[in-house]
Amino acid sequence: MKLTLLGTGTPTPSLKRASSSYLVEVGSDVILIDHGPGSHERLLQIGKRAVDITHVFFSHLHYDHCSDYIRLLLTHWDQGAGRIPELKVYGPQPIRRMTEQLFGENGAFAPDLNARIKHQGSIDIFVARGGIPPRRWPQPTVTELGPRDRIDGDGWTLTVGHASHVQPYLDCYAYRIDSPEGSICYSGDSGGATPALIALAKDCDVLIHMNHYYSGTEPTAIYRAVCGNHEDVARVATEANVKTLVLTHFLEQIDQPGLREHIVREIGKTYHGHIVWGEDCMEVPVEGPKMFRME
Repeated sequence: MKLTLLGTGTPTPSLKRASSSYLVEVGSDVILIDHGPGSHERLLQIGKRAVDITHVFFSHLHYDHCSDYIRLLLTHWDQGAGRIPELKVYGPQPIRRMTEQLFGENGAFAPDLNARIKHQGSIDIFVARGGIPPRRWPQPTVTELGPRDRIDGDGWTLTVGHASHVQPYLDCYAYRIDSPEGSICYSGDSGGATPALIALAKDCDVLIHMNHYYSGTEPTAIYRAVCGNHEDVARVATEANVKTLVLTHFLEQIDQPGLREHIVREIGKTYHGHIVWGEDCMEVPVEGPKMFRME
């Protein structure tokens, strides 16, 4: 089981941090969890391609978690040349409607897809890549999830949990992946130390958690309840008894020398596991603290 952080930033445009995205490799499957703007470039930087991805899970449909879905699916289809299985897509509603409106026969990209399927020059490229005409329209398998749903893959099981974020406007989920090689829990953009998230993350090897603000500097109490801060993150990691805590989704004002170390020290007063300040393209060991490798 291998975990790579692709995007550890926010909606704010940044050359240093792409928006939210995480890659999990387990068994024969390559799983993307969220795919926000800029994260597809990170995928390429670590040596992976769209055609390598077998599954993609969206925690919620804020654009900073899903806008590179367009590039992922179109490239997966275009470069796959009919030689690989269709992409398996999971997420809260309305991911099925979004997919149809983007890639369906009357969707936003239908003119592009029609040209690639019907123009002789595109057919020639399709054949040169190993395809056999006629080229099929992309048919991703889209599954809308609900809390406590379970998805089984090649030697892994994903469990859907509740994330406290921007309900009722968006359904928001946390995810946990368990395999014989280890367990990873992703909080999504969950705020507060909610019992549901603590239960989902219980005893996992790695917890990936949003750390948006330094506690006490949030603009409002409501904001604190829906976006992670260091005190609440420490409580979740401590009560869930996780082995490694990966901090991510940083606003620029806390992503500064000195303040980063201060936040880690503050979390360490409560939580006594291994703490990682996440960086794009960082590979995080799933079994205990080891040397991290930056691509």
